[in-house]
Amino acid sequence: MTSAPLPRVRPRRLRESAALRRLVSETRLDPADLVLPIFVREGSSEPIPISSMPGVVQHSLDSVKGAVADAAAAGVGGVMLFGVPEVRDAEGSGATDPEGILNVATRIVREEAGDALVVQTDLCLDEFTDHGHCGVLDPLGRVDNDATLGRYREMALVQAASGSQLLGLSGMMDGQVAAVREALDDAGFAHTAILAYSAKYASAFYGPFRDAVESTLEGDRRTYQLDPGNRREGLREAMIDIEEGADIVMVKPAGSYLDVLADVSAASDIPVWAYQVSGEYAMIEAAAMHGWIDRRRAVIESVRGIRRAGADAVLTYWATELAGWIRKGEAA
Repeated sequence: MTSAPLPRVRPRRLRESAALRRLVSETRLDPADLVLPIFVREGSSEPIPISSMPGVVQHSLDSVKGAVADAAAAGVGGVMLFGVPEVRDAEGSGATDPEGILNVATRIVREEAGDALVVQTDLCLDEFTDHGHCGVLDPLGRVDNDATLGRYREMALVQAASGSQLLGLSGMMDGQVAAVREALDDAGFAHTAILAYSAKYASAFYGPFRDAVESTLEGDRRTYQLDPGNRREGLREAMIDIEEGADIVMVKPAGSYLDVLADVSAASDIPVWAYQVSGEYAMIEAAAMHGWIDRRRAVIESVRGIRRAGADAVLTYWATELAGWIRKGEAA
């Protein structure tokens, strides 16, 4: 009886030990490639837990300093600030008030962070409007794209003056990058960079985030956020934003849109980021609390998958914790 031929090619040789696997790893995680989203609540004297996002809080103006210091000490690349105001109105007036919560928090965080990490701000009206949409409404209740661009210009100038180094344009209005870039340049803020949320999909995975910012939204945002079934459109939006002057483009959410992320990464000549959103975070935390998955391994695998698909940096609520694992050599 003739024995079967032994395999000549043995890929398993490169998996024989942890050291060898680490040496040939194609996708590595680094703390500098992580950005921590942070919520700051107006009028709060202490951190307030967000029930749908275990481990995440709405910070006070005092407690946010500690969160930023921890992130910087862990080597995290940046923080993205979101404001939660006490009062909202149809125009989102708090967004352009220099003493509004987001702008005050930005000044505090810049002072705390120094040059240790990049301080970034969310440039969108949804946290500040009483209707919860990302723009102002016309008389028929529709989001008015061009009127909203005017508000974005105003927001950009206030945020830049408050010290934001990178403005996160997340509203998905047509022409928002060009409008904000022009306003910044004309006002002497040519050094302020723009992160365009280019391929932002109308996703079911934003639910916990809306708890975090106490969203007042009724209805949905499907008239301006992308249809989850559209792949080419995500790439098209990113290319438009690059042409308009974006410094970085982003895909959001990350986990359900890795194909779009890969497309944008392959086509872009500027950095491409991805946002691992609140629902992605909450699912892993909930499954881990039930003992259904290994929490640390799931967190690492999820972020590594996003990086592998082409993200140069990842916004994730695990940024500081994950950075700590990486520095300790516990993220292999």
